Amino acid sequence: MQIDAQELNRLLERAMGDLSAGAGGVMISLGHKLGLYRTMAGAGPLSATELARRAGCAERYVREWLNAQAAGGYVAYHPNSETYELTPEQALVLANPDGPAHIPPAWDVVASLWFDEDKALEAFRSGEGIAWGDHHDRLFCGVAAFFRSAYRNELVANWLPALDGVVDRLRDGGRVADIGCGHGHSTILMADAFPQSSFTGYDVHDGSIAAARENARAADVADRVDFQVATAKDYPARDLDLVCFFDCLHDMGDPAGAAAHARQSLGTDGTVMLVEPFANDRVEDNLNPIGRLYYASSTMLCCAHSLSEEVGLALGAQAGESRLAGVLREAGFGQVRRAAATPFNMIIEAKA
Repeated sequence: MQIDAQELNRLLERAMGDLSAGAGGVMISLGHKLGLYRTMAGAGPLSATELARRAGCAERYVREWLNAQAAGGYVAYHPNSETYELTPEQALVLANPDGPAHIPPAWDVVASLWFDEDKALEAFRSGEGIAWGDHHDRLFCGVAAFFRSAYRNELVANWLPALDGVVDRLRDGGRVADIGCGHGHSTILMADAFPQSSFTGYDVHDGSIAAARENARAADVADRVDFQVATAKDYPARDLDLVCFFDCLHDMGDPAGAAAHARQSLGTDGTVMLVEPFANDRVEDNLNPIGRLYYASSTMLCCAHSLSEEVGLALGAQAGESRLAGVLREAGFGQVRRAAATPFNMIIEAKA
């Protein structure tokens, strides 16, 4: 076999870049949990000694961490003064948990994938699934915090208004079910924006429902929000104005059955809002960094959970609009359209 030396070097550079990014992710998680980014935000240039003092950390560790951050482009380094600075853009990504671009919690998800490697090895060999609740605990808080940023900035401002007549119903006092609600951030955001409406979040994971109830109390919306343990095919609600699936329908073993149950639970002119990871319909159009992230997560999480349930369709996180629309039509929906999209999500509206 002839080896193309240039192609070999390109592959090695890519592999080293990935290895560097993996180690860098640990540094980002440390900076987030130690409050180093928050301490740097808006503070201007700081020496390693000053940052360590303000953050209550050991200077030698902080200096090495700062150099790793500077090498990765996550902080600016000023050689003349030997100081480090978090730019406004870096602060938005690393130090603002309420902003639209906050990324550090995503590394908890990656950490959970490594913790569950042995389970994945067995699943690959056996073809069996891995239920959501059987993953490492870091998965649940990481997913909740990561998606919260997108929901906080898009859900009420853009996604709900893109649906036909839904905002008016919620303002007047509608009934909403949030299926696969996780820690309840999406449910709580809607309840806070529409105090006349009532909201119920359902999830199969007991721990997530417990966290959702705590989050609702902390947000002072417990009077109009309820959280219950239930599957997507057996929750009891009826005559609903809106049923939401946030980044979860593709995880389900029987997504058509879940969509059919949602259709049966809707009242007159009710709506299903399906929020899914953005994907094109063809594999070759998803071969990019976002597609890589979603395919990897789908391997370890989405397909794995679907295969742990009945039917086990395993749509995957990159199912694409056509397959998702097909699932909704199979469930009996006559009107299906893409209502909105971002680089990370697509929002599909379905009506009977």
